[in-house]
Amino acid sequence: MKEELYTIPVNDAFAADCECPLCAMRKELEQNAIEYTMGPSYMEDDNRALTDEQGFCMVHIKTLYEQNNRLGLALMLQTHMMKTTKDLKALSAKKPAGSGLLKKDKTTTPVWTYIQKKEENCFICNRVNHTFERYLHTIFHLWKKDKDFSSKFKNCKGFCTYHYGLLFETSKEYLKGSELDSFLNLLNEVYFDNMNRLAEDIEWFINKFDYRYQDEPWKNAKDALPRSIVKTNHTILDR
Repeated sequence: MKEELYTIPVNDAFAADCECPLCAMRKELEQNAIEYTMGPSYMEDDNRALTDEQGFCMVHIKTLYEQNNRLGLALMLQTHMMKTTKDLKALSAKKPAGSGLLKKDKTTTPVWTYIQKKEENCFICNRVNHTFERYLHTIFHLWKKDKDFSSKFKNCKGFCTYHYGLLFETSKEYLKGSELDSFLNLLNEVYFDNMNRLAEDIEWFINKFDYRYQDEPWKNAKDALPRSIVKTNHTILDR
């Protein structure tokens, strides 16, 4: 089929030499979101309103700090802190009532509810998740419409455990009957075959630390550790 714009990242990821195409797509989305956040967009009113409201998670605030735009980050944090302080001052005016000696008040204060929501929010995570959901939809669209994609799916190096589970769970929303059975059968085959392949690589990696194997070739095991981290923790290391 003729490749359309929204299919390009998905097709590229499944054609790439990687241990999980979905991890590769998500990593690229994350990098794009970081560059977008620290680019000229932080001066736009609409984006500043979102960063003021959502803030950043612990992982991404550290990543942003490691970028070269310290002034941009400072400006975003300044207005984010101002909004947070203003909101919490208003909420803190309502003090929690005491529950007495015999019973505990299990209701959550507005202050804690607000802070918990902040902890669960992140401008970059939200931006990545929004586009990643479209990519996930595209995978099943291509599976149904594009025979070349099903071949790429079959010949990829499998998936991390998290994204295998995500595909397994999400498939029922897009496929039915024999289509669903065919997809799940291939998904299982691709996942388990490649987990076994990598398990053999990591075993040989371990063997190479034994003096009895020191003169043996590395085979495919030299980078088995970072590849295993992808499979088990859906995390692509910067190497």
